[in-house]
Amino acid sequence: MQNTYKAYIFDFDYTLVDSSPGIITCFRHVLTLHNHHNITDHDIRRTIGHTLEHSFTILTGITNPQTLATYKQQYTTHADTCMTKLTQFFPETVNVLQQLHNRGALLGIVSTKYRYRIQEMLSANNQPHLADFIIGGEDVTHPKPNPEGLLLAQKYTQCNPQQILYVGDSIPDAQAAHQANIPFAAVLHGMTTQQELQQFPHTKIMNNLTELL
Repeated sequence: MQNTYKAYIFDFDYTLVDSSPGIITCFRHVLTLHNHHNITDHDIRRTIGHTLEHSFTILTGITNPQTLATYKQQYTTHADTCMTKLTQFFPETVNVLQQLHNRGALLGIVSTKYRYRIQEMLSANNQPHLADFIIGGEDVTHPKPNPEGLLLAQKYTQCNPQQILYVGDSIPDAQAAHQANIPFAAVLHGMTTQQELQQFPHTKIMNNLTELL
């Protein structure tokens, strides 16, 4: 993996932070409201990285748009009460991003999570300026694996795609990077295995973010 990237763009959940306790809590709240049982925490963790609607479809089999919109709203309302306090940085995250910033790199976040939620978490941990820009779920019409968010990020950086590295943990991350023609590095913080990630173009598969340095 080259060390000359001018910009580093990161997914958020399971890449920079472990938000799984909050995500599980919010899914469990909605699933219980609607009597969806026999869904394990492992099942929920496996959906992290997908949109909320797609995650609920994976977990319940429901495809009705109105029902999924209701579930999403109930999830979001509950997340307002608990998501930030149940989310924490991975141990190396802040140091790695600060070192990359000190080297002169632009830093961004492209996530299906709402931008305001990411900003809230960064501020709550005294890191409001850890990223130069954030593109969240409310900023795109087509979420990952569609490359729209990454293409917006590329426009922001004014870099050639090959001067950017996108770092994520999931198959939608890898697919979005491939479609945007942006190099991709995977980190094994989440539930997607090395074997699954190896099926997609990548520069490196890392055990943690320190390997970016």
